[in-house]
Amino acid sequence: MASIHPTAVIDPQAEIGANVSIGPYCVVESGVVIAEGCNLASHVVVKQGTILGRNNAVSEGTVLGGRPQHLRAGDRVGRLRIGDSNMIREHVTIHCGLGRQDWTEVGSHNLIMVNAHIAHDCHIGNNLVLTNNVMIAGHVTIGDRAYVSGAVGIHQFCRIGQFAMVGGQAHLNRDVPPFVTVDGLSSHVVGLNTVGLRRNGFRDPEFQQLKAAYRIIYRSGLAWREVIETLQHTFYTGPAAAFYEFLSQSRRGIMQERRGPGRGPIRLFNDPEVNEAAASVRYAV
Repeated sequence: MASIHPTAVIDPQAEIGANVSIGPYCVVESGVVIAEGCNLASHVVVKQGTILGRNNAVSEGTVLGGRPQHLRAGDRVGRLRIGDSNMIREHVTIHCGLGRQDWTEVGSHNLIMVNAHIAHDCHIGNNLVLTNNVMIAGHVTIGDRAYVSGAVGIHQFCRIGQFAMVGGQAHLNRDVPPFVTVDGLSSHVVGLNTVGLRRNGFRDPEFQQLKAAYRIIYRSGLAWREVIETLQHTFYTGPAAAFYEFLSQSRRGIMQERRGPGRGPIRLFNDPEVNEAAASVRYAV
């Protein structure tokens, strides 16, 4: 049975699941679906067309399914779908799709911190961390287990790959490849997300493969078409195969690498055969 505070305003056409808790002064509009086990703190607004999965915790002042901030937003806008077991902190705003058939989608098991904004038609994966004041424009895609630090601004139609880490206050106007770290100060790529990958169980053989692929992307001097072809034919298995899948679909290009004076190439451990293969762009998986 749901627990609904007497000051909450719940439209009769909303669908409220079992064991849902709705706090003081919440507003739940017509057509909303809130699945079992969700907890809405005070002053949460859930707009028409929002589907909220199971066991989500939504903190004070959050607005889910708000109208897109777009001049082309008509009388009929799209919808918002949120998965399961997300923690959505205070004053987060997540807007619905722009057109009546469009969706904004947020996956499951994400931590979305205070005052983050996810605009219309975004597709957010699973097990993400979006920290305070992240600003995500429309049509942005973020892969699983990415980490986006505070006050990062992401241009519309950009993509962030799986396991990527973006430093605080970075401004992204191109795609961020999977597995890499973007420095917040320069907004440039500075290598692999070593800490995040270690925490997620990646081991030395996988690091060797990822570093070899990274060198092809950023250090080989190949033309973009040659980079894509080399990744396709060289890394067709293992985690580095995700580089080809991601980069071959890029329409905006990728964030560039920061290379300081005297900085050497990525060291591929102490295996001469691995180093030689990567240097010649013929690394065999």
